[in-house]
Amino acid sequence: MQKEPMTKYGYEKLSKELEYLKTVARPEVAKEINAARELGDLKENAEYHAAKEKQAHIERRIAELSDILSRAVVVDPKEHAHNRVSFGSTVYLIDVDTDEEVKYTIVGAPEANPEKGLISYHSPLAKALIGKEVGDEVEVNLPGGTKVYEIDKICFEDICFT
Repeated sequence: MQKEPMTKYGYEKLSKELEYLKTVARPEVAKEINAARELGDLKENAEYHAAKEKQAHIERRIAELSDILSRAVVVDPKEHAHNRVSFGSTVYLIDVDTDEEVKYTIVGAPEANPEKGLISYHSPLAKALIGKEVGDEVEVNLPGGTKVYEIDKICFEDICFT
């Protein structure tokens, strides 16, 4: 069973979504299904089929969230020394070809938001960075092609998820 690292924020976010699906969305869709049944012939009842599809989606998401949360390991990045890249590290990289500096923070999959510089622990770039030190170069195959980065700085910075 593969553990799923995440911050407390990510764990709480998924837990709230799971609770909502179980206590609000699931009962609502059950009511929709019952109401659609009352409309008659189920073979040609679009409302019934839509509600059953919605129910299947909700049940799949409940199963997915339950699985992720059962494997979750809540990690507090503040508790780690960030002399090497690890979960929760903020890493400043210099693109060797363009000298452009980029900044990424390594977080759990539920918290990832690449537009905000939050990359998943499971992403190719994060995998290439984990365990590296300042001054190391990493070559990573990204969707846009192969990039080479030099690690300029590794630190902990408070993570802004919103």
